[in-house]
Parts: sequence; structure tokens; C-alpha cells
Amino acid sequence: MHDQVMSRPAPRRRRGGRLAQWLTSGVFVAALLSAPMMARGERFAFGVLGDAPYNDWQRAQMPALLAEMNIDDLAFVIHVGDFKHGDAPCSDAVYRDRRELFDSLHHAFVLTPGDNDWSDCARAAAGGYQPEERLARLRAMFFAGGASLGQTPMPLARQSPHYPENQRWQHGRVLFMTLNVPGGNNHIGDPRKPSPEYTDRMRANIAWLAAGFAAARTQRLAAVVIAMQANPKFMRKPAGLANPGYEELIEHVHRETLDFSGRVLWVHGDSHLMRIDTPLLDAGVPLTRLTRLETYGSPFLGWIRVRVDDDTPEVFRFEPQPYRPPRSPSMGDSRRAPSAGTGPG
Repeated sequence: MHDQVMSRPAPRRRRGGRLAQWLTSGVFVAALLSAPMMARGERFAFGVLGDAPYNDWQRAQMPALLAEMNIDDLAFVIHVGDFKHGDAPCSDAVYRDRRELFDSLHHAFVLTPGDNDWSDCARAAAGGYQPEERLARLRAMFFAGGASLGQTPMPLARQSPHYPENQRWQHGRVLFMTLNVPGGNNHIGDPRKPSPEYTDRMRANIAWLAAGFAAARTQRLAAVVIAMQANPKFMRKPAGLANPGYEELIEHVHRETLDFSGRVLWVHGDSHLMRIDTPLLDAGVPLTRLTRLETYGSPFLGWIRVRVDDDTPEVFRFEPQPYRPPRSPSMGDSRRAPSAGTGPG
């Protein structure tokens, strides 16, 4: 539930092989060439939400919540995944409904997938699907083409045809990237023998992470934002607990942050507890250049406005926006007794 942190890792070893191929790939070069260059002191805001909607009542509230975001001056909106309850069907009909919902937003909309959206779809209640098949369907429905969702789509760089959900874009002097890292221990399977899907996806995630930080260093950007679904459980390693699904990623982010002179914002959902803190440790003390933002999650609806000003030392300022539904005599107990559960799923 709470977070995790690290002592200083060993010095960086030279990357090679497949990682070098990713870094020199056409997608990476194209992202560098197409990244908009903006003057220092650019100010903008973006919105973050996730882990919703989880039930019929929440789904009915989403148009009003998105309407709040529509009237706000946002450059784009990021949804960090879990757009349904883990026991809700992983059907094409649900996927189409969420795609139509997200496309109703006036702003550009970027999604990163969560465990409820694909890796937990093997649950009987969710339809007993094969998770990799559902991930392929998500890729076709939400991550095709070179632009975001929403009514004002923006160009995105995608890692490859195999991992189009790993996206990257730049706004002002801030680079944004998404990683496919779901909750539920990252679909690792048996940690003693991780699944091939996990191994291949995490290799791609680490390469995409490295490429993003390399671009940020080359352009001397002010900040990097990482968005994914899972809470990586920062506090497990300091507590002496194993964290096989996420420890490798934490180590890489730690290392990249130390090698980057700007700020790092790590955005996720998963544990349904809105918080803003500095959970990553370096030599036993918080690494203050990295901030964690976890968004609201069911049963609590809301979003966070993140203001960006690269002329300030902290770069990011956070303004939580809890959702307050319109008062209605007919609302009754629907918020307390949803059709598909309320808590983390």
C-alpha cells in the first residue's frame, strides 16, 4: 500500500545489444526530430485521473467529471489505467464504451493500460479471457495511429508496432512517456521463472525509459514525466521484502534520475489513494528530485490538475480536484452499492 525506496545502486553499466537497437531505432530518432522546442519559462497544465469508472454509478458520473476537465485550460489529460473494475467484463463492448467516453473529452487524451484492462481478464467474472489476446485488442482499439485520443488529438511517438501503448511526447521543456506496467505484480507469473510476456515487455519498457531520459538529457529539458498504472511498491525493498514485479524498474528509474539534472514526476494509480510524496530513497534519504503522484481511485472520483512552470525550481504544482456529484434525491445509496464493486480490483 505504501511506497518504496532505494539505497544507491552500483554504477551504471554500459547498455548494449537489444537496448542499443531500441535507442537507435527510427521511432526514437523520429521522436527527437519531431519534439517541439519551446522557450524557457513556458507555463501549462495537464490533468491526471485513473482507476475509474468501476461501476454503473461511476460510469454515469464520468460525463460530468470530464465536463469539469473540458472547461479547464489543459494541454492534455492522462488516464493511468484501470478503466473498469477487475471483475467487470473485458468485452469488446466495454472497451468500445470506454473509447467513446474518452473521445468525448475536448482535450487530447492519453491512456496507459492497467491490470483490470488486460492482465486480470483471465478472471472468471471478467470473462475468462486470455490476457495477451485482450492486450492485443486494447492495442488495436486505443493505441493505433500516431495521435492521442480525445477531440483535439496531439501527435505521439510510439515505441514500436509491438508496444504501441508505450508513448512519448514533449510539451514545453518537459518530456512525457507512458509504460505498460500493470498492477497485480506486473503479470510476472512465477517470479522464479517470469513469463515470456513479462520478460519481453519489461525489456521494452526499460529501453523506452532509457530512450526518453536520453532525449531529455540531449535537449537539456527541465523535467521528465513517467506515467503507468501500477503502484511499484517503493517501500518493500527498504523493509526487506521482495518486490519481483517492480524492483528492476525502480532501480532503472533511480539510476536515470541520478543521471538527469532536471525534475522527475512518476505518475501512477493502482492503490486508490491520492498522494503526492517523495518515496524513492538514495543512500537512505528521499531523492527529492523525484516526486510521486498517485491519482484518485474508486470509490473516490476526482482528478489532479498539474501546473507546470519550468522557470521554477520545483517545476510542478499539484491541485487535487475531488469530484462532487450533483445533489439528487434519486441518488440514494447507489454510490455505496454499485453493481460491480467499489474498491481496488
